[in-house]
Amino acid sequence: MSGEPSALAVVNQLRDLAADPMNRRAIVEDQGCLPGLILFMDHPNPQVVYSALLAVRYLAECRANREKMKGELGMMLSLQNVMQKGTTPGETKLLASEIYEILQNASKSEAEEAEAAASCRRKAQFFLGGTNKRAKTVVLQIDGLDDSARRSLCEEALLKIKGVISFTFQMAVKRCVVRIRSDLKAEALGTAINSTKVMKAHQVVKKEDGAEVMLPLQEGSDVVVEENTELPDYLPEDESPSQEPHKAMSRLGSMQDGAGWLNTAANFLTRSFYW
Repeated sequence: MSGEPSALAVVNQLRDLAADPMNRRAIVEDQGCLPGLILFMDHPNPQVVYSALLAVRYLAECRANREKMKGELGMMLSLQNVMQKGTTPGETKLLASEIYEILQNASKSEAEEAEAAASCRRKAQFFLGGTNKRAKTVVLQIDGLDDSARRSLCEEALLKIKGVISFTFQMAVKRCVVRIRSDLKAEALGTAINSTKVMKAHQVVKKEDGAEVMLPLQEGSDVVVEENTELPDYLPEDESPSQEPHKAMSRLGSMQDGAGWLNTAANFLTRSFYW
């Protein structure tokens, strides 16, 4: 088995490739990657399941992918199984519920979409409690986010917060895009990041005219950061060895760099699973 990647290594690489919008169509069109991600949703390792869901969530952001993803054998059933399994962590259930809603609405009219969204929200409330109706996205500008060491500190701080679903770094512009539960205050993110003593976070919001505004995230005794005890250990995202500071966003991977990994993933799945 020496030299052969583990399931976690394969799914992490697929997740990193899927994070780049340029890769999403090719991954879904590949014969082995989408079925492999569906299989990973039923993996006994909760880290593998969560990383697979993150990859699927990235792929579903491409509207052209949704019909194919919805029709892929086992996709919707696997998402339902994750949502209904009693041992699934709450944040994992919320992520699966969000993906299920996106794919379920792929080909529906506006009226049908509204009803399906309401139904999926009710499922999320059933599993996670009435206060967790939807996820929201917060963009953070982080002063001091200068290198991989600072990024690791930031990751550790965010993962301690109960209610953080996922996050993506844009190292070139010192930003972090965080998906959180709707009942979690953005100030909790600022408190956690500021606790590193070497970084300070501001929230980035857009005005009606499209201009960006930096809002300070106030700290105080009334901001309670509830520590996360349900999520599995963090799924590492290795920074690319070559950085392009002149670009607005750092890329986690490209299809040129990841083409070999797609073949590796397909070969791994062929050897490791029985249909």
